[in-house]
Amino acid sequence: MTELYEHRFIRTNGITLHVVLAGPEDGTPVILLHGFPEFWYGWHNQIGFLAAQGYRVIVPDQRGYNLSDKPRGIAAYHIDELSKDITGLMDALGYEDVFLAGHDWGAAVAWWLAAHHPARLRKLVILNVPYPTLLNDSIRQGNWAQLRKSWYIFTFQLPWLPERFFRKMNEGKGRNILLASSRKDTFSPEELAVYERAWAKPGAITAMINWYRAAGRTLFRQPTPAPGSITIPTLMLWGEQDVALGKELAPPSIALCAEGELVYFPQASHWLQHDEAEAVNRHLQRFWQ
Repeated sequence: MTELYEHRFIRTNGITLHVVLAGPEDGTPVILLHGFPEFWYGWHNQIGFLAAQGYRVIVPDQRGYNLSDKPRGIAAYHIDELSKDITGLMDALGYEDVFLAGHDWGAAVAWWLAAHHPARLRKLVILNVPYPTLLNDSIRQGNWAQLRKSWYIFTFQLPWLPERFFRKMNEGKGRNILLASSRKDTFSPEELAVYERAWAKPGAITAMINWYRAAGRTLFRQPTPAPGSITIPTLMLWGEQDVALGKELAPPSIALCAEGELVYFPQASHWLQHDEAEAVNRHLQRFWQ
């Protein structure tokens, strides 16, 4: 289906993002934000569906990923810069506000936009990520189970070693970071090969990991908003079999929203939009009507 998509390179916030677009140009704009270690392809089960419903679907490779620019240095991946990429993308495409969905790190950016740039969003959908500062809050309050799950975040703060770990984990037939955290049927060999080609782009691995390094220095230390202070109508979808993030992080996140809804998927992994593609599509369609 990728031949039905339009691929463009768009300047925003001093960098160039590779962006996939689909659906009628006059359709209601929807932006989908991927996370680590995916790229625009992480939403391939949703793009065609939403385009067929008449939405103008906009799916960037976020900075550091696949075909988008990969600026050097950890500071380039501060959450404010990541958010400006998206508001700048909206400006470049002529949109005052959009429907927004984010998964993993894309959800962290989406949360930040909702908290700090609410006028740019109509409605928000979050997949399997708490409001980012709540992760740190939970660990500091004694959530030892989450601390054990978050070991890799602390490891990713180190220089060069995380890059070596990532490469080593993805060497050899049948070995892949996505396989280690998903259901057996989530990713096909063909899909894994698509991701591996994206990771092989020069500078991609360091750029992807720099999102974590920047968060460890700044994002996770920011104050958590007050309950009900996020005014954008928000739908949170959460796969309960997430190996990295406990489902107990979801209720306090949705409590930050003045108008929030939380839906659990008992059998889904962290890769919810892959595991439950049809159900996720139905929820997006329902919520954005």
